[in-house]
Amino acid sequence: MTDFSEQHIAWRKSSYSTDGGNCVEVAPLANGRIAMRDSKDPSGPMLVFDSEAFSKFTAAIKDGSLLH
Repeated sequence: MTDFSEQHIAWRKSSYSTDGGNCVEVAPLANGRIAMRDSKDPSGPMLVFDSEAFSKFTAAIKDGSLLH
């Protein structure tokens, strides 16, 4: 169960996203949490990270360690 209302989430697509269809959107939530979803499926599931986990996740994407 989540403690936020989806209708009040301000989603943002990365400026690095292109029209290739592989885009995610992120949104700030209460208590420093960050939500992430597939931009092609806005009514689909979302991931919710605390700020530390989101920082580690994005660092792993940048350094390529998620590919191993």
